[in-house]
Amino acid sequence: MNESRERLLAKVAFLYYVKGYSQSKISSDLNIYRTTISRMIKEARDCGLVEINIRNHAIELFELEEYFKKKYHLKKIVIVDNQKFTSKQKLEKRISQLAAFIIRELLTDDCHIGISWGAALSNIVNQITPKKLVNTSIVPLAGGPSNIKIQYHVNTLVYELSKIYQSEKRYINAKVVQNNTKDAQTIFKQSSFIELQNEWDKLDLAIMGVGGDVDYQFSQWRDLLQKKDYAVLKEEDAIGEICCRFFNADGELVHKNLQERIIGISFDQLLQIKDRVAVAHGKSKEKALLAILKKQMINHLVTDLNTAIGILALDHDNEYKKFC
Repeated sequence: MNESRERLLAKVAFLYYVKGYSQSKISSDLNIYRTTISRMIKEARDCGLVEINIRNHAIELFELEEYFKKKYHLKKIVIVDNQKFTSKQKLEKRISQLAAFIIRELLTDDCHIGISWGAALSNIVNQITPKKLVNTSIVPLAGGPSNIKIQYHVNTLVYELSKIYQSEKRYINAKVVQNNTKDAQTIFKQSSFIELQNEWDKLDLAIMGVGGDVDYQFSQWRDLLQKKDYAVLKEEDAIGEICCRFFNADGELVHKNLQERIIGISFDQLLQIKDRVAVAHGKSKEKALLAILKKQMINHLVTDLNTAIGILALDHDNEYKKFC
């Protein structure tokens, strides 16, 4: 049994035996068929995962997930315990494995998928296993960066994911940030971009990373920004970005001129997508994650324990002390 499957069985067992949830409620909460939940409970018992305690998984972590889910109106959250990993690389691998598992469970026939780009999402795509699907499509959520390793580029991720699921695909041939609004308007009027925008309106699933501190050294694409952009972002208290759109601590977009030069999905379009998955961790991203959680820009999150505790602390929620 792989680790992702074992973790899901443990979560179902926790909800059933510890929280006392009915199988119907678990089915609804986890978006898994009721009959499947029944079989999973039996499987958890038969394989020895359930005895008096839930083995190998901290109940406190599941408690935190349930608290986060209710507080921030999430459909699903997975929190990885930092203490179990001896290196950043091992932690990030586990995060990508669990994110891949969640995303695979969300994929269905007739699913239209959008993806952004970067190292974290590349790692996730590498962990996703095939699943027989029909009539699926995948498109980029934003234009490409100017200087990035090819395996992290949005068109590469679109290609790799479409290959796994034998789905239709669409690429984007524009930088995510244009030099001026005139250049951006030229792209907006192109038939290929209009077709891509129409695809964004049909999306069922968005897979995204989250950018934190507005600091060039943390980014693989912000060399596209001009010095005056950084000045405006600082003046307007930008604290992060998602799909390359910067926002403040209230989750409101900032720097109007920059927004007009971005080649990417709008916040309004993003909010219409049924499942919006964010994968992000680290202290530099806590403020950004809190803002988009409170704005309900995402409804699925994969992160780590330290980040989750940091988010609650920033939100002045003393519940975080229980998990330190």
